Amino acid sequence: MKYSRHSNLYTLAFIALFPLLFSCGKKQATLHPTLESITYSVYASGSVKSDNQYQVYSKANGVITDIYVKDGDMIKKGQAILRLSDVTQKLNYENAKLNANYLSIQANQEKIQQAQTDVEVALLKMENDASLLERQKKLWAQEIGSKNELDLRELAYKNSMSLYHASKLKLNDLKKQLDFQTKQTERNVAISSSSMNDFTLKSEMNGRLYSLNKEKGEMVNTQSPIAIIGDDTQFYVELQVDEYDISKIKIGQQVLLSMDSYKGDVFEASIRKVFPIMNEKSKSFKVEAVFTKLPNHLYPNLSAEANIVITKKEKALTIPRNYIMEGDYVLLSNNEKRKVVVGLKDYEKAEIISGLTEKDELIKPQ
Repeated sequence: MKYSRHSNLYTLAFIALFPLLFSCGKKQATLHPTLESITYSVYASGSVKSDNQYQVYSKANGVITDIYVKDGDMIKKGQAILRLSDVTQKLNYENAKLNANYLSIQANQEKIQQAQTDVEVALLKMENDASLLERQKKLWAQEIGSKNELDLRELAYKNSMSLYHASKLKLNDLKKQLDFQTKQTERNVAISSSSMNDFTLKSEMNGRLYSLNKEKGEMVNTQSPIAIIGDDTQFYVELQVDEYDISKIKIGQQVLLSMDSYKGDVFEASIRKVFPIMNEKSKSFKVEAVFTKLPNHLYPNLSAEANIVITKKEKALTIPRNYIMEGDYVLLSNNEKRKVVVGLKDYEKAEIISGLTEKDELIKPQ
């Protein structure tokens, strides 16, 4: 088959013009900078917490014998939640009472009376020896009797006087000992009685029982939480803020919250507390935000995402962030690259402080 020279030229010309024709049909989208509000915020994640929410721990180890409430119940301060087996503690209490009764002053009156009798007998003997000594001295003054008799009377008096003082000390020591033992055993009874209360776990506040993760017959210890109780009318959000952003966070800042349980809704809150210590593992700081208006239904531990508003401008010249090239350049519709000064940024747009006007036409960089 033969091809003419002209047909070959037409074919080459069409091939050369094809990219140009294609590009002319694919026109690039353009836009102009616009004046609108822009907000600079810090992202944080966290969870919903009930106000005054706390974990219930047991003060004693034991087996659960009775459970008086169930998950979701409203409970009052001082209301019993569950009870542990206290057989051993009851025996300890009874032993403490027996010991207290045995060592009490009333139970040892015979010992006290005997000691008082010993003091009285010693006093009488001392007084008698004193009288005999005085009589012997008078006789000796009249040169009646011997010096040896006088010395014996004086020695007898000293011995009886020592015996009297020793019996008084013995009586006082007995009273002190019994008084100490009485008070000590009474304290042991009080401690044992108080410990009896540790086997009944009670609520420390009015609120809702959100979780009771034990069943009757299970073993309880003092190290693991048994239940979670909190206020069901007041909630806050506990947020984790990255260490790079914590210096920007202040009490009173507005917080915009979104939750998986309320998809599509945004709730407003306010920063109420910034904890001044960093979690070394997560490299983040804990921040609390309180709802400005509570949603209809909230539950502890609902996940939440937040934007903490740092600053906001109502009239800012903005363009989409993806229109800004490396080095803060933009591309005009005439293919001119222009340097701009960028201000605030959010997830979608950026503020242009200088370098552009509303009349400039931009194209998106490839």
